[in-house]
Amino acid sequence: MDRRGILKGMAAVSAAGVLAGAGSGQSVAAPAAGRAAGRPRRAASVQDWMSALPDGTAVQRLSIPGTHDSGARYGGPWVVCQNTTIAQQLDSGIRFLDVRCRAIDSVFAIHHGAFYQNLMFGDVLVACRAFLQAHPSETVLMRVKQEYSEESAAEFRRIFDIYLDGKGWRSLFRLDGTLPSLGQARGKVVLLGDSDGLPGVRYADPRVFDIQDDYMAEPLRKYPLIEGQFRKAVREPGKLFMNYVSTAALLPPRSNADRLNPQVKNFLNGAEARGWTGLGIVPMDFPNEAGLAETLIRHNTGV
Repeated sequence: MDRRGILKGMAAVSAAGVLAGAGSGQSVAAPAAGRAAGRPRRAASVQDWMSALPDGTAVQRLSIPGTHDSGARYGGPWVVCQNTTIAQQLDSGIRFLDVRCRAIDSVFAIHHGAFYQNLMFGDVLVACRAFLQAHPSETVLMRVKQEYSEESAAEFRRIFDIYLDGKGWRSLFRLDGTLPSLGQARGKVVLLGDSDGLPGVRYADPRVFDIQDDYMAEPLRKYPLIEGQFRKAVREPGKLFMNYVSTAALLPPRSNADRLNPQVKNFLNGAEARGWTGLGIVPMDFPNEAGLAETLIRHNTGV
């Protein structure tokens, strides 16, 4: 069964709505942002887990919990990929957001396939800004992709520029085309542009990324791919590895997440993965159900 075919076959929900203007974490060991060598450690929440890491740490050497289709909370079992808001995801330790934007009437509506997610791009940015203002040691890596619209790359960029300059969001973003160190990224949204012409780091550029994203592999076939990508990230460091745990083959995302997430957690807590760091970005469906974000956070040096 083809997931995209399923989504296209469902009744579309229009992106009506206007542009918005407008979890407590468990503890990990972490000192304040910009840690200096020899400074004593203190307990910090998963809200501030990046504070444990030196400014010079390359982003590609982190282990970053993320969400796949981060805004997908409505539309039925074949569409829903998350059961927490963007703000709740960030509070739980998530630091990668997969943001799917329908370009319509000079704004971006958040969609999963045909289904409008009762969320606008402005809402996502408001949540990120509020979180980063409260937790300046952190960064958010954001993939921005066109979804359920076929506007030209130039039109998609034009609308994005409205957000940057017409609506005042430029200061929130890091728009450089190279991957930053953590110190360069703190307090910013690092844009991973998944559309020709967007600024930021070019998502899926093979010179920068190594991506495992077989979203139509059923869990028995998907799980070995996940393990293999973790091993490759440890064996061949250098690129920014992405290892999607999410899949919608045969069963809805929630059913597959209930099978895959505990397996991934057990593997990362097991003997083989002990001490592994630099696992890259790991986008997941429903990660809070298995506590998988906290498990990944512990695979960072000093956390």
